[in-house]
Amino acid sequence: MDFVIFVISMGVLIWGADLLIEQSERIALRFNISEFIIGATLIALGTSLPEMAASVAASFNDKAALAVSNVIGSNILNITLVLASVFLIARQINPDRDFFAKDSTWALMPVMVFILMILDGEISRFDAALLLLMMGAYLLFLIQDSKSIPEPDLDIDEISDFSWIKTIPMLLLGLVLVIVGADFTVESASSIAKSFGISEWIIGIVMVSLGTSLPELVVSISAAMRGKVDMAIGNIIGSNMANTSVVLGAAALVKPLPVDTLTNIFDIATMIVATLLLVFITANKLYTKSAGISLVIILGLFLNNTLQNM
Repeated sequence: MDFVIFVISMGVLIWGADLLIEQSERIALRFNISEFIIGATLIALGTSLPEMAASVAASFNDKAALAVSNVIGSNILNITLVLASVFLIARQINPDRDFFAKDSTWALMPVMVFILMILDGEISRFDAALLLLMMGAYLLFLIQDSKSIPEPDLDIDEISDFSWIKTIPMLLLGLVLVIVGADFTVESASSIAKSFGISEWIIGIVMVSLGTSLPELVVSISAAMRGKVDMAIGNIIGSNMANTSVVLGAAALVKPLPVDTLTNIFDIATMIVATLLLVFITANKLYTKSAGISLVIILGLFLNNTLQNM
């Protein structure tokens, strides 16, 4: 029964996040915000909403291991599953944007800061404030950088069809679905872990992180199939930035998060390696199927180690 509740609650969580993303895009278009800002901020932050809701709910319910492992697992899957899928599915990948020069540092920086923060075994509220400040710096960078990018033609029909009367209720509905879905996801995942004698860390880093990474997977694959590889890759980089800064920061603001670094060293190291691979790929513009296969190999090693520890 707990597994059924978990699947349903994950569906509700993702549906709520999708509603919030869709309505946020409509508001952005209504006020003539560029497509680049929409993709790099609203979509990236929006697809991280399930992670944030799940981790905040876990922190509130004194399940710190689930809150932290969800973020680490999501970061790993975003690169080794989502980005790999983009490379393997897209016919041709030739992004206009130089992701190495402009964006890859923002994927690596919060991971390095996270490592420093957990050396004392805890992510404190002070650490949380610093993580949120880092996200603010990233958003400021995106806004300044977007000024040099020509704005695309906006969909006039979609703008004229905008209505606050429709948008506000849908936004509120999406928010309620995210909150309720996250609460039931965390509780059912915890019950599954206890019934099978599996640690909450394992449940969080596999089941919860896989479920909360579905929006990134769907959005990125959809964008890649439409030839919008800039949006697909940018969504992954922005989502990982949001996961490590906003998601962890919000969860740690609720309650400080203890982290057992030594016990979970493999998962933490895998996140670091995956992020370094992302930087290496963008630096050398290796947007190929071979790079995708290399990322899948990292995913296989990660899942194999996780299954052995169950």
